[in-house]
This record gives sequence, C-alpha cells and structure tokens, in this order.
Amino acid sequence: MCPESSSVGKDGRVGSKSSRRYPVELKARAVQMVVDLRSDTVSEWEAMGRVADLLGVGTAETVRKWVRQAEIDAGGRAGQTSEESEVLRKLRRENAELKRANAILKAASVFFAAELDRPCQ
Repeated sequence: MCPESSSVGKDGRVGSKSSRRYPVELKARAVQMVVDLRSDTVSEWEAMGRVADLLGVGTAETVRKWVRQAEIDAGGRAGQTSEESEVLRKLRRENAELKRANAILKAASVFFAAELDRPCQ
C-alpha cells in the first residue's frame, strides 16, 4: 500500500483516504465558517481548529484541505480544481478498462492465429 493512498486512524487501523467521506454541504459550511471566523481577527489555523471541533470532522488539517480546495475551485489559488480531478479520475478509469479490453483482444488474436496455422486433417 502506498503512503499517498492510505492513512492511519486514531485507533491505529490503516484505511484508505476515501474511507471517511463527508457531504459536500458540510464541507461548504465548514469553509464558510472558517471565512467568517477569519474576519473576526482569529488566525486561520485557529479558525480551522474551531470549525473542526464544532462540526466534529476530525482535525484542523481536514478543514484546511477543504478550505484550500475551495480556494483553488474559486480561482484564488493555483492547483487542480475539483472538476478537473473528477475528469482525470474518469479518464484513468476508462484507460484501465481499455487496457483490459486490449489485453483480451490480443490474447484472442493469438488464439485464432494459432488455429489458422494448424494444418487441416
């Protein structure tokens, strides 16, 4: 298992990154809460920690990732938007499917070529 695709939880178990999904509405609310708290002259990190505690979403790091992604999606920060990530995910899935189909077709062509080369009796 590669480090990018796994995480160790507080209970010591290893799980995939996507093992804990939060609704889009919750993420959007968390981002808005951080923006509101920041305007109250609270440090960004403190705001993220407070929001994480209030919403029960793990750590401030979780909220920080959501805030950064929202900034990217809004064009305020360089990076890959959520839409681009989804397109890339679909293309990778399609590419893997096409590679499997190609492997099957290659095996079938080898099989049928061998049948054609066999002498008739």
